Amino acid sequence: MNKIYHAVYETMADWETGHATAHIRNGQFHREPGRYELITVGLTTDPITTMGGLRVTPDISIDSIKDAAMLILPGAALWDEGDELAPFARKAHELLKAGVPVAAICGATAGLAREGVFDTRDHTSAALPYLQMQQGYGGTERYVEALAVTDGNLITSTPTAPVDFAREIFAKLDLYTPEVLDAWYRLFAQNDTSAFEALMAPSSP
Repeated sequence: MNKIYHAVYETMADWETGHATAHIRNGQFHREPGRYELITVGLTTDPITTMGGLRVTPDISIDSIKDAAMLILPGAALWDEGDELAPFARKAHELLKAGVPVAAICGATAGLAREGVFDTRDHTSAALPYLQMQQGYGGTERYVEALAVTDGNLITSTPTAPVDFAREIFAKLDLYTPEVLDAWYRLFAQNDTSAFEALMAPSSP
């Protein structure tokens, strides 16, 4: 299976990647069920506590990442409290240079901004002034006012748009057919119950 690495660290904002992880793991409606394996990765393999109080034990440490199909970086208070999570930003930059997709939401975008990832790529975040506060950020001209932005292998999102963030991730992974992806988004982002019909169609005889 292709390995999708999901970073986990102290103060992680649980809700920001919940839609993405739940539906990557749930193979229903996938274009190729069983294609992806979701692996949690920490700075070490010591347990961490999320912002919501969940205790999570990483599957591997950051030094053990290999053969990645994507790296997902959730927000966390730690992104704004120092450089403890800088190894994840450096790893993201390394993976992008190698052609591996990276998806970052909320505070994780600040880490990528400090790493210089945004200087040559379209991106979004909580707000442009938030990124302009980050030392090393030179991407003002590439900032896009949008809920989620994909530029090549880089996906970024505002902290208030976890569904849009998930949609961009699914599209990059080619997880669903375009019709199913559209229905999924209409259901979870717009509460369009008519989308159930399109979602159920792939499993119909």
